[in-house]
Amino acid sequence: MTKVAIMGATGYAALELIKILLRNPDVEIVALTSRSEESPHISEIHPCLTGRLDLCCEALTPAEIAERSDFVFCALPHVASMEVIPDLLAEGCRVVDLSADYRLSDPAVYEKWYHHVHIDPTRLGSTVYGLPELWSEKIPDADLIANPGCYTSTAILGLAPLMAAGLIEPTGIIIDAKSGVSGAGRNPKLGTLYPECNESITAYGVGTHRHTPEIEEVLTTVGGKEVKITFTPHLTPMNRGILATMYPRLTKAVSREELLGVYRTFYEGKPFVRIIDAIPATKNVSGTNYCDISVQFAGDQLIVFSATDNLIKGAAGVAVQNFNLMAGYPETTGLIV
Repeated sequence: MTKVAIMGATGYAALELIKILLRNPDVEIVALTSRSEESPHISEIHPCLTGRLDLCCEALTPAEIAERSDFVFCALPHVASMEVIPDLLAEGCRVVDLSADYRLSDPAVYEKWYHHVHIDPTRLGSTVYGLPELWSEKIPDADLIANPGCYTSTAILGLAPLMAAGLIEPTGIIIDAKSGVSGAGRNPKLGTLYPECNESITAYGVGTHRHTPEIEEVLTTVGGKEVKITFTPHLTPMNRGILATMYPRLTKAVSREELLGVYRTFYEGKPFVRIIDAIPATKNVSGTNYCDISVQFAGDQLIVFSATDNLIKGAAGVAVQNFNLMAGYPETTGLIV
């Protein structure tokens, strides 16, 4: 049995992690943590787990977690993750970090966008970025994986094949993305209360959203040229899902059929990316680890569409994908439903 701990077990992504891991008979979830002063049973926090997992959420130190587990999913907020991950690694645990603390390479960029000084900067730039469709060969031997953000996974998967092939300009890319309310997390906020967000759609984080440098850095690595994007996220009145509508500029004339061929070749053998003919819809990926991608033309303007479930392919699902590769399980274990 592979023994697993989940730090920060009270959130939406952690719930999805638990449900996915319970489908693997060779995995045992042995520890759950929360920042609560009490020790609630997990079924009190997530009633759908009643009778499925008999654990309480505890306030455990990294050493105590390491005594019980081999792998740790760190579903803590940014800053909180980097405060515990060095100790987890020192204790011999292997870690998949769902926060943003190890996604960026430059500590100064992290400080600019997250407004905190990074306390473990030597690992930035060397931590494997956990997008298996791009770096599956680096993941199995890694001790620490930086799990991608939800908007970032959706946008990067949609643009990476064209960037790698040199078919789009690295600057002037517009990314218009809509996300369900669960992307804002479980803690109550005024803007995500039902009367505030229902029957409404609004942009937020215009020019300031923290996934911007992450998308730019990864696509720069993929294409070998500095990428600059204009990224505008929107909150939509649905529970889950992301649809990214992207407007890159082509470097040469190419047909839609040729572009779809580029995508199919790039993602050949990648089980969770589906290149489809129709325009993707969030309902078709909801509750799954799939990313649906397609392209269309409006006159001479190429439009790329990419859809994911923000809680699964955008968080828990890709985290388990990474874990499966690290632990030696088939990549799809627990993820095909």
